[in-house]
Amino acid sequence: MAIKKFKAMTPGQRYKTVLQADAITESTPYKPLTKGKRRTNGRNNTGQITVRHRGGGHKRKLRLIDFRRNKYDVPGKVETIERDPNRNALIALICYRDGERRYIIAPNGLKVGDSIITSDKIEIEVGNASPIKNIPVGTNIHNIELQIGKGGQMARSAGTFATISGHDEEYSVIKLPSGEVRKVHGRCIATVGIVSNGEQELVSIGKAGRTRWMGRRPQVRGVAMNPVDHPLGGGEGRSSGGRHPVTPWGKPTRGKKTRNVRKTSEKFILSRKKGR
Repeated sequence: MAIKKFKAMTPGQRYKTVLQADAITESTPYKPLTKGKRRTNGRNNTGQITVRHRGGGHKRKLRLIDFRRNKYDVPGKVETIERDPNRNALIALICYRDGERRYIIAPNGLKVGDSIITSDKIEIEVGNASPIKNIPVGTNIHNIELQIGKGGQMARSAGTFATISGHDEEYSVIKLPSGEVRKVHGRCIATVGIVSNGEQELVSIGKAGRTRWMGRRPQVRGVAMNPVDHPLGGGEGRSSGGRHPVTPWGKPTRGKKTRNVRKTSEKFILSRKKGR
């Protein structure tokens, strides 16, 4: 999609850009596949704030997305391409031959009228899904399962994809968007193609109010506070804090590794993701 700039009639329009909705064919969601979304505004069941800087924002409805892609050997046709307020990728409404409709994450290049299918033997075309062991090496995939039948968990955001590097007995080797190389069971399902709306990262928010529409509240830097409010606060004149970044409660942040429990899934990681 193309990026639209505005003539600066107001200060808020000076740097604002939006994605033109040329790929989107429908603005109203398919009602049976939506449900209400209750906002917590970063609070737990007792009302305490557990995640700061969240609140407000526009009302949203959840779209029920089919991450499993488990409707085997039933071809489906793309009816609409829509925007989902809960994710940065576009979604596609699929009508299957038996009449059932489901939403899927729309890959780049998928158009209204295209046909897709989930099967053990597929043509390597955008939108088709299959167990990873049946997809050729070098193919770009997304919406990748980590556990058989659980549904896609990796490479689901706009513009992301993973690449199949090889197949080895029960497992396949894939390279993830972060640069991490890991093994995934060959029976886990993945979808062919790159996730749509990759230009999303080029959009300029333009004004603070647009961030508030997304439900993000203002965030004050620790170095701008007083010592009583933050460990990085205080100092004569402008100060950089004088220590490594920490939370208001003194715990290290910004890249500090805090995991001290070795997860069983780590044995499938062949190469760690690239450092920043």
